[in-house]
Amino acid sequence: MASSPKAPADPIDARLVRRLADILTETGLSEIEVEHSGLKIRVAKTLTAAPMHYAPAAQAAPATAAAVPPAAAEAPAASRGDTVKSPMVGTVYLQANPESEVFVKVGDTVAAGQTLMIIEAMKTMNPIPAPKAGRIVEILAADGQPVEFGEPLAIIE
Repeated sequence: MASSPKAPADPIDARLVRRLADILTETGLSEIEVEHSGLKIRVAKTLTAAPMHYAPAAQAAPATAAAVPPAAAEAPAASRGDTVKSPMVGTVYLQANPESEVFVKVGDTVAAGQTLMIIEAMKTMNPIPAPKAGRIVEILAADGQPVEFGEPLAIIE
């Protein structure tokens, strides 16, 4: 009588996945991928941008502050809308590839979750979604520009 074939053992080592997650935490990386003996494991965590407070341009440049009254400099910034900030360090791209149309243009109406641009970080393309529905007031990043964590990318009202 032939014995029934045994189900293959689970090739994923939970301890390895936990160790990779620990490495993410220790190093501040957003994702890590390893490949060994034909098994590829990718561990990634979702980053949420902490609220950042930027000084209005009038306070950042004292010479400009004398020429523009502080109330006039703060009023437009307050009424401009919500700032979409970079959740990571990387390179921003405004289109999927050089031959494609840009994801959004100033004046476009966007839906919540719609891709505004992508940021390449560690050879991974990360879509940057609209946090809310609205109209694109300003795009602050240029195509191919390196960006830092928390750097303003666009403004939606």
